[in-house]
Amino acid sequence: MSLALARKYRPATFDDLIGQEAVSQTLSLALESDRLSHAYLFSGLRGSGKTSTARIFAKALLCEKGTTSHPCGVCSHCKMALESRHMDIIEMDAASNRKIDDIRELIEHTKYKPAIARYKIFIIDEVHMLTKEAFNALLKTLEEPPEFVKFILATTDPLKLPATILSRTQHFRFRKIPQNVVAKHLEHILNLEGVAYESNAIEIIARSGAGSVRDSLTLLDQAIVYSKNFINIETVTNMLGIIEPSLLEALIADVLMKNELKILAFIDKASEFEAEMVIDELMLYLKEILLSGSHKITPMIIERFFRVLADAKTLLSIGADGEFVLSLTLFKMMESLQIKEIDAMIRSLEMELSGVELKEKITPIITEPEPIKEKAVETPVEIPSKIIKPLDEGVKLFEGLMVKMYDRNYDLGECFKNSIEYVSFNNNTLTWESSANDEEKTLLKNHWGMIRMFVQEIFGFDTKIKNVSKELPRTVEAPQPIIEPSFSRWEEDEPLSMIEEEVLGLPLEQELEEEVPMKNSCVAPSDGGVESAKEKDERTILDEPMVAKAIELFAPKTVRIKRKKWNPWSEKSSQMTDMTSNSYETMVCLETANALEDSRVIQPNETHILKVIVS
Repeated sequence: MSLALARKYRPATFDDLIGQEAVSQTLSLALESDRLSHAYLFSGLRGSGKTSTARIFAKALLCEKGTTSHPCGVCSHCKMALESRHMDIIEMDAASNRKIDDIRELIEHTKYKPAIARYKIFIIDEVHMLTKEAFNALLKTLEEPPEFVKFILATTDPLKLPATILSRTQHFRFRKIPQNVVAKHLEHILNLEGVAYESNAIEIIARSGAGSVRDSLTLLDQAIVYSKNFINIETVTNMLGIIEPSLLEALIADVLMKNELKILAFIDKASEFEAEMVIDELMLYLKEILLSGSHKITPMIIERFFRVLADAKTLLSIGADGEFVLSLTLFKMMESLQIKEIDAMIRSLEMELSGVELKEKITPIITEPEPIKEKAVETPVEIPSKIIKPLDEGVKLFEGLMVKMYDRNYDLGECFKNSIEYVSFNNNTLTWESSANDEEKTLLKNHWGMIRMFVQEIFGFDTKIKNVSKELPRTVEAPQPIIEPSFSRWEEDEPLSMIEEEVLGLPLEQELEEEVPMKNSCVAPSDGGVESAKEKDERTILDEPMVAKAIELFAPKTVRIKRKKWNPWSEKSSQMTDMTSNSYETMVCLETANALEDSRVIQPNETHILKVIVS
């Protein structure tokens, strides 16, 4: 009677174990040095060799030659252990004997000495299936068993074991067996069986086994029967119901080339397969490309493809239509190739900042697959012959200032555009060049408060304005004002604003001269040569430089000269002075018909009175 390959080629010695060198070496040294524990725990993936290792270890403990890592295999104990009929090797399946009564029966057996061997060995498979009460009943015996008792526990899920069990055993972790090791083992068995095969087909079987030797041998047994003693890719893929690797390779090439017609043809052909299986195979294929060190696809493109495939798995998990999800996934993979790479984006940004117009169309860097003979035509990169310096930051800000001017007052915006030219903006100083004529100067001066407010809003609150005139300013011919002397009293107001240095074209860097203390003529009758201390004559007040300048700037239609009596006891006088009640201030009132704009809101077409006080 023929046996299954998994049973026929079960390891009989530590040397026959594959992929578990660390475990076999540790147990072998423990046997040779006679440093044995009373309880062992083997954990790992199904088919990784836990139960086989437990049987080999039990046979090594009972061999007539003594505890050795290489049992003879010919003595009665070795033969009985190999045939699974030794009286002192008790195997127990915890999945079917999981209750406390089963553990009590096992504990009862530990009280009796072995029948014919030196040890009584208990192998408990799938030990994590025991109940909580069964674990508690086993604790004491597992911690301090008789000298002739050895426990070997095996499980696929060690996390389900209580910490009290783990602390009483030596834990050996069986790792997942690599795919190439499993494939070599399968080829060795096929050579012993005399079955022909293709290496690529064996690799598919080893990959489908997912690191389990037993699962791989089961699939190999099935493939031998299905392929009639010749295992090739076609028979294996048909048997497993998976898609051929060559189709996946062609599919990835079509995605990279953005061949929509071939992709649609593949979707139609793949309708006979499960969409989830196709997506899984695509993931495995991309993984092989990445780990093989091949340059078919860059890691960046593989990462994008993997994200798209992961999203497809999520859609399938909520019950979406498989064929639609597969179609959507393939087109999303093709679309992901159009995303700019980080290096390309950095180069693009650097060139934009340097003021160079980009002429290169950025495409993802893709190395074509090996089967595709056609070579993609690379777009030549035009290297600029001359690098233009970056634009001054103040230019854009000055353009924004111009827009604000137009929004607030169109005539002012036209005047500003025609007469003011941007020069520079450095160290919070805005420098412009003015070519305004007399009429334009008047308009700019009348709206200076608004202009300065916009400059501080756009360039910064601490911004200073430096005006450079192209030509010498000409004197504005003001119409002859109508002089109406009057000495009636009127309420004292604060002046609306003072003409700033920028308007007059004076450089901001020039520091104001230290003010000379004024001497009041009433307090110090002797003027001492100081112009401000001299008495003023109302008849010549219009010839005063400050008054003449004010008349020139504001072009009033009426000028009134008023005299106000000084009251030392008024609210604005904080202390008594020695001025007599007959002291007067002379004021020149300028009535203008044009609206003056400053930081306050002023309705247009109002008549405003400007006062120039001359003491």
